[in-house]
Amino acid sequence: MVDKEQKVTDPQSMRALAHPLRLQLMDLLGLEPELTATQCAERTGESVASCSFHLRMLAKYGYIEPGEPRGREKPWRLASRSRTVGPDVENPESVREASAFARVIVEREAGRLLRTIGRAAELGPDWLQSMVINTSAYWMTRDELTEMIERLAEFQSELFERFADRRDDPSARPDGARVVHFLGALAPDPDIVHHSAAAPDQQ
Repeated sequence: MVDKEQKVTDPQSMRALAHPLRLQLMDLLGLEPELTATQCAERTGESVASCSFHLRMLAKYGYIEPGEPRGREKPWRLASRSRTVGPDVENPESVREASAFARVIVEREAGRLLRTIGRAAELGPDWLQSMVINTSAYWMTRDELTEMIERLAEFQSELFERFADRRDDPSARPDGARVVHFLGALAPDPDIVHHSAAAPDQQ
């Protein structure tokens, strides 16, 4: 796995990733250093053949790569530590596919969060008190939004660096540690007209 960020703008590559099982496989590989198709099947409840096919498709589009050989087993690992999926704004098809992919991700993560909320009592009081969901809104320029997005990316990178050893080495995971999901979004509100500094009679 390389440290550089993978940037995806190709419509076909976005379509290839926007599949429920492939996204689940990417999640699993984000939590373990390497996994075989058999291990993926055990974790997902899908067949080994199905997992093997979808792992090969992820590899075809550069999302994962072969891991260290284990005899007859064929493990897979992420091809890069982070990725950005977004539109090539000059390509209408890329814009459409990026929007469709974003919808898949938002619906998927919202579903995950709703399941957590629905099962909150199972977490126990300590974990329940540690959950947080925040929303806020600000007036900002496009440049300021870009700056905030960069700062958010830096924060995510810090999280990766801090907890990377626990991904790669299960023995480094403290007793009682759980998988915690982070969901961030920064986006302009299309329902609120942008501010204009022009005088009322000039607007």
